[in-house]
Amino acid sequence: MSPRVSEEYKKQKRLDLLQAAKRVFIHKGYTRATMQDILDEAGVSRGALYAYFDNLEHVYIELLQQEDRQDVFHFCAEGVGTSWQQLRNWIEKQQKEIEQIDQTLVRANLEFFSSYHYRSNKESYPYLTARYERIVKALTDFFQRGAVQGEFSPGLPAPSISRYLVSVVDGLMIQTAHLGSEQTKVAEQMNTLLFTLEQLLDPVQTK
Repeated sequence: MSPRVSEEYKKQKRLDLLQAAKRVFIHKGYTRATMQDILDEAGVSRGALYAYFDNLEHVYIELLQQEDRQDVFHFCAEGVGTSWQQLRNWIEKQQKEIEQIDQTLVRANLEFFSSYHYRSNKESYPYLTARYERIVKALTDFFQRGAVQGEFSPGLPAPSISRYLVSVVDGLMIQTAHLGSEQTKVAEQMNTLLFTLEQLLDPVQTK
């Protein structure tokens, strides 16, 4: 009788496989990556990988969802410092990722979401809509919570500020993937974003 595998072990194994897949997608992009690449990177058998994932698309969508959960958790969890400090910390994290765009999934994302297979089967991949709604809701709840706590005095509805923030960050990521951080002036643009958010949110503490 084979030993029983705990749920904790399976959860950790899945995370390990996703991290191996992430390294592959960062290095090769989406269109050139294969399940064999992930097998080789993870150092597991074919059966071990397919026990968790059906195909390359399945791996990729699961990886993207895991990445997004980290952003959502940042705004849902109780943070250290004021709401404004939490927001600044998140924006600084986004800036670092954009400045190191070659170490992120942005280019692989562009390949995946511009692929013919995705464009012709969008209804089978509700990821983009779900991702957008999830992060907008997390931000909206965060801004509204800050307002209730007296830390923000929003000048516009919280959902509008949330959509604006997501659009700026995502747009800068895409432009930097195409043009490079020197051309898009990432630090300058993120400072402008912070300045604008400060005007929109009127935080109690800005230092």
